[in-house]
Amino acid sequence: MKDFLREDRPALVLAPMQDVTDLPFMRVVGRRGVPDWFVTEYFRVHGDSRLDRGILRSITENETGRPVFAQLIGREVEAMVRTARELEGYAVAGIDLNLGCPAPVVCRKDAGGGLLRNPAAVDGLIGALRDGVRGRFTVKTRVGFERAEEFEGLLEIFRKHGIDGLSVHGRTVADRYQTPVHEWAVARAVEVMECPVIANGNVVDVETGVAYQARTGAAGLMVGRGAIRNPWIFGQLDGAFRGVEVFRPTFRDLWDYILELWEEVAREAEWFERFEELGHVQRMKRTLVYMAHGLDEEFEFRIRRVRTRAEFDEVCRECLDRGDELPVRPPVGSKLFCGFEELLG
Repeated sequence: MKDFLREDRPALVLAPMQDVTDLPFMRVVGRRGVPDWFVTEYFRVHGDSRLDRGILRSITENETGRPVFAQLIGREVEAMVRTARELEGYAVAGIDLNLGCPAPVVCRKDAGGGLLRNPAAVDGLIGALRDGVRGRFTVKTRVGFERAEEFEGLLEIFRKHGIDGLSVHGRTVADRYQTPVHEWAVARAVEVMECPVIANGNVVDVETGVAYQARTGAAGLMVGRGAIRNPWIFGQLDGAFRGVEVFRPTFRDLWDYILELWEEVAREAEWFERFEELGHVQRMKRTLVYMAHGLDEEFEFRIRRVRTRAEFDEVCRECLDRGDELPVRPPVGSKLFCGFEELLG
């Protein structure tokens, strides 16, 4: 990962988000300020698993020109190594292990963040992957399962196996997304790890991103939900770190982004011969809740209730065809982004 770092500013990375950061989303974000590298949605791995064709397309059909790391989630060592080696047959920048997903359905299977309950299992899996992966091997983790104090022991495991990069979401699995980030834990990782450390969690705009990086010393920032709401954030952060003026999108820019995302996601569904209008509307609505909250109460209320393309277009046109600037961040106490006010101090 060191060879992907820049000298003029911290690295900027799009976080992997299941059912969000697919090829269409990467394309749309990349046209508004491409990150330095991408990480795929996770490939679910078990004894009988095969590579997901849709996720694989975000590697093989990615036109952004940026490196793409393939992320794995699972706990069966042999299957994880097998899948990592299979993925290395494609043009991947490296293999990334998911130790951070807090979804209950994942944690119940002792995968993702659930694996953090068993440090011995983490040790064994990382050791096997480090031995089995020929190229770059990185880890994305939370700072513990129940308590951030667990992180010190995890860092010992990461250091022991000489991973090539570590992305740290500064919350525990139990915290989910409802607490401020434990920035001290990210700073501790920066202090003790020999590889680059990327800070993740609650980067919602330029101000929070710059503050997070400054207070942790991280080699870069990984942006997740903040990029759903504001796909221009990578270009904005790039400008802020380099001291140049940043782009300030309007409601009409948001409308253009939504329409472009609609078309890209629909094109992907048609490629798999599974496009259906109502299902596509529902897929877009799940994404739009991240954009709508705190922007316009009428837009949020109405977009949740549309069922057709015509209704979708009508709501977007009536609520977003405006030239005034978008709010730079969600409101304080937002259910989508919590604790950024503490980060800013």
